[in-house]
Amino acid sequence: MISQDPGIWCVENKSYLMSRLESIRRLLEEHSKNPEKISNGKDFSQDIPEKISSSLSQPFSLDTLCAIFNLTQFESDTLLLCAGMELDSKFPSLCAAASGDPKRPYPTFGLALSALPGAHWSALSPGSPLRLWRLIEMGTGDYLTYSPLHIDERVLHYLVGVQAFDERLAGILEVVYQGDSVGQSHNEIAGSIAGTWSKIKQAEAFPVVQLCGEDIEIKRKIAQSACRSLGYSLCLIHTQTLPQTTGEVSSFIRLCERESVLGGYGMFLDCEEVDTANPNHEKIIDRLIESLRCPLVIASRNRRTIKQRSLVTYDIPRLSSSEQLQIWKSSMGSLSSSLDGKANALVSQFDLSSHSIKNACEKAIGHFANKNVDPDDLYKVLWDTCLREGRPRLESMSVRIEPAAKWDDLVLPETALQILYEISMHVRQRKKVYDSWGFAKKGMCGLGISVLFAGESGTGKTMAAEVLANELRLDLYRIDLSQVVSKYIGETEKNLRRVFDAAEEGGAILLFDEADALFGKRTDVKDSHDRFANIEVSYLLQRMEAYRGLAILTTNMKNALDTAFLRRIRFIVQFPFPDHVSRAGIWQNIFPKDTPIEGLDMNKLARLNVSGGNIRNIAMNAAFLAADEDVPVQMAHILKASRSECMKMEKTLTDSEVAGWQ
Repeated sequence: MISQDPGIWCVENKSYLMSRLESIRRLLEEHSKNPEKISNGKDFSQDIPEKISSSLSQPFSLDTLCAIFNLTQFESDTLLLCAGMELDSKFPSLCAAASGDPKRPYPTFGLALSALPGAHWSALSPGSPLRLWRLIEMGTGDYLTYSPLHIDERVLHYLVGVQAFDERLAGILEVVYQGDSVGQSHNEIAGSIAGTWSKIKQAEAFPVVQLCGEDIEIKRKIAQSACRSLGYSLCLIHTQTLPQTTGEVSSFIRLCERESVLGGYGMFLDCEEVDTANPNHEKIIDRLIESLRCPLVIASRNRRTIKQRSLVTYDIPRLSSSEQLQIWKSSMGSLSSSLDGKANALVSQFDLSSHSIKNACEKAIGHFANKNVDPDDLYKVLWDTCLREGRPRLESMSVRIEPAAKWDDLVLPETALQILYEISMHVRQRKKVYDSWGFAKKGMCGLGISVLFAGESGTGKTMAAEVLANELRLDLYRIDLSQVVSKYIGETEKNLRRVFDAAEEGGAILLFDEADALFGKRTDVKDSHDRFANIEVSYLLQRMEAYRGLAILTTNMKNALDTAFLRRIRFIVQFPFPDHVSRAGIWQNIFPKDTPIEGLDMNKLARLNVSGGNIRNIAMNAAFLAADEDVPVQMAHILKASRSECMKMEKTLTDSEVAGWQ
């Protein structure tokens, strides 16, 4: 409760409260003189000077609290009786005298029923406002009416005009005090939420607002903006620290609701923060959603259904390119002019949240502090920072590959190389074609750049993926299919969604090795397993079409892939088994420039009929043999390494292949 002049309001509020306590003190004194007489109903609060109760337009905290919780006059006086014990040193002796027992120098319901006007037994029930909302707490005693009463500390602070967050909620609720502005499209959603809530008069009628989408930060900002426009602050509910037992959950819900009305808070619950190791965690979250009677925003990727409350759902889009561009320009500050038009390239590649963009800008500004700024250096620093900011968290289902291969390392037919160049060009120019030239407005399907590398093992498919990642300066992730494919129905789709969603922000290149294991042909439906297997393939087709990054699939069994899947592949690159000329080129480039070699005949080596992957293994093993002898790599070392490699492959090394090697 903040008035235009908080200092004056606090003084007046304290005077008003002490005057009301004085009325309770006089009632206790009257009762102590004649304890056999039930209160005659005189309300001494009417003696409060008019100038105190009406000096300010903002209501006092006691009146506000009584209105919020719909307290009767008797319940209000009982609350004041308990508050007096904390604020007036005379009250313990007054209570003992009024009770007629020096061993009871504290308030009780029995004392309140006999000394205060308008007494009613219902004030003692667990469903009464005093006990339901934990405004007062009951101590232990032999009888209900003789049990000690004391005012809740949070309520006492509120009465004296001090906003003190309930310490029992610390660690579970977190108040968000500051928030950044949201984009125009998100601001409209926040305004709609605020408009819905502003029409509600009772907390019980507040509908749950559900925000569906991928970016949790945007959803939080929308909730905060909606709350701020209504004068609320936003509280985050940390699901990992929620109470676990039924009684603890009930108490938390009540305290949370009370804190909402006393402090003016809206609540935000991230439904994706589920503890999978705790089977009851999801049930606790469901109970919170159904039971919390206060402004509540829940965030989830997919739509949830609830049974007992009305639900308003909004699908939250990610920041548009123009909104991201504006955040880049505003966050770069004085360096914005040095960035020039290269911010468009950053927006084209990285689909970052506002928080990630600002982090990248802060790091760049810190990097160039007290330095002359070169636009190219600035762009490189920002690009590398964006890679780290948008780096997907896929450790459990993928391996990040540090690309080392370059175009010169590839030995492929010219047609295959031209397709690889074209793939690189598509990735670089997709923003211009999709957004500036309007292709995205024609439909979102087919915008993903999906590529199939087909060829036998060791023909250079993974190396080509590294070359593209190096050329485009993007992260390359090899997806671990053993962690993605699950025998449980529906789990494979969930894992695939996690893969693509996590990679979306940083535009990572996804590499699915041996994709035929995952993207096989759909079968005739003979049982439920066939039906769900087909669903997995169909889901993957749809998700790849929507993925705005580059997805590469490799296979040595192209014919095993689903034909519908092949129709949706934008590029197919054939990696043929290398012929004699190609093998000679591979041998020519296989040794690093720092490796000493002596007497190697590339044409003779090219007669060995193996793939590029086998050639690399042979070259490395030969280098180890030469290093152990402390001599340059020679034909004899390669011959020995070739025999070992062919034994591993169960291949016979013919005389024609190794003739003249020694």
